Amino acid sequence: MLLGMAALSLMDATMKELSGRYPALEVAALRGVVSLPFVIVWVYWRERHLRTLLAVRWGWQFARGGLAIVMLGCFIFAISSMPLSEAYTLFFISPLLITALSVPLLGEVVGPRRWLAVVAGFAGVLVVLRPGFVALDLATLAVLVSAICYALNAVSVRILGRTDSTAAMSFWFMVMVAVGAGLLALPNWQAVRLADSGWLLALGITGALGQMLLTAAFRCAPISVIAPFEYSTLFWGVMLDLAIWGKLPEPIVFVGAAVIVASGLYVIYRERAAVPVSSADGFSP
Repeated sequence: MLLGMAALSLMDATMKELSGRYPALEVAALRGVVSLPFVIVWVYWRERHLRTLLAVRWGWQFARGGLAIVMLGCFIFAISSMPLSEAYTLFFISPLLITALSVPLLGEVVGPRRWLAVVAGFAGVLVVLRPGFVALDLATLAVLVSAICYALNAVSVRILGRTDSTAAMSFWFMVMVAVGAGLLALPNWQAVRLADSGWLLALGITGALGQMLLTAAFRCAPISVIAPFEYSTLFWGVMLDLAIWGKLPEPIVFVGAAVIVASGLYVIYRERAAVPVSSADGFSP
């Protein structure tokens, strides 16, 4: 899980670098295109055939693909103008949103302690945003929209996981991002420069490697055990911001991050206490 988070953080840093030269939707499309060959090889290695890719619920897959395009497009737009660590801090509300959305969409029961943790997490977001003191910009709104789409995507994975294989969900996620974002980006498409081929290769490798490592982690241990390590991306965000762009978020962002992370960890702890844990094959959008 730690290695997977490191790989995905490097992928985000690569997308941030490319977002300075290409539109956000084009970078999202390129993320799908360059990762797809690696995903196909991984799917074939796991399944030994590709027939299971067609046994899916298409309505849900298309809905999930639409959410993925909005999620990636908004996130890439956001990190083009804000530090990775600040974007990660705001994005960390997604586990809390998943908990909140699981009640109306999945019929799950959330106790008062978890609701208090969700409220505390949103209070942490307000600490970062400082409404009334700092103007809310488009990049900040884009991260929050991306987090909402991620949460909805995760809920759809729980629903699709009852019938569709992890391999199929991984494959169609990449296909729909590549095709859907590519079509939307077409009017403003900019020719990809040969000098950026190394960045594109890094984007494909880190994206595919992160996905495979996360899948391996979820197969080897209960979700509640390894999920807290997702917050290690904040460390990588700070290190990458400092090493590549020489930037750090304001100190108040770390205060908000501490509140949000603590709330998310408590929600995970309460879910583990309420539901018997078992190993599962997971998938991270």
